[in-house]
Amino acid sequence: MSIGDARTRILDPVEELFAGSGYEATPTAVIARLAQVPKGLIFHYFPRKIDVLVALVDERTLVEEGREVDAVPGDPAGTLARLARGLPLRASPAMRRILFREADTHGSVKERLGRLNGELIRRARFALELALPGARGDAARLEVAAATFAAVLLYQENLCQLTGHQIDPDAVAELIAHALG
Repeated sequence: MSIGDARTRILDPVEELFAGSGYEATPTAVIARLAQVPKGLIFHYFPRKIDVLVALVDERTLVEEGREVDAVPGDPAGTLARLARGLPLRASPAMRRILFREADTHGSVKERLGRLNGELIRRARFALELALPGARGDAARLEVAAATFAAVLLYQENLCQLTGHQIDPDAVAELIAHALG
């Protein structure tokens, strides 16, 4: 078993366990059993249990770099909708639950959530600036619109759990475009 395979074999069940029960309620013995590895192997890769959480969050909640924004001037709704569909956000619904659950008690998780949210806001604001070239002087409105859109993208699973309804990013894009109109 290669190093990457062993780490993945450990992190995959950890993601589901931490999302379901939380970090504190998940013993390393359960992780080892579900990962089908000796408990000592977990501590070989992750010297402390908190290192498992930090690695999981760092490795599985990235917004990948290098993607261009597909913006059409005069079409903020379409631009935001394309951004949502094309956003290379690597964070499963389980990882998003972990971020929100553990942010209050673990500083590194809170910091990652803040960076992730900031990157989504930055990309949404940039997309809106491209789609609404005359609105650059209205930075405060664009910032609020971008933050609202980023919140929907990042918090959609939490909103669905609370309301029982999926939030359609395209509908939110239309609503934001109309408000900026």
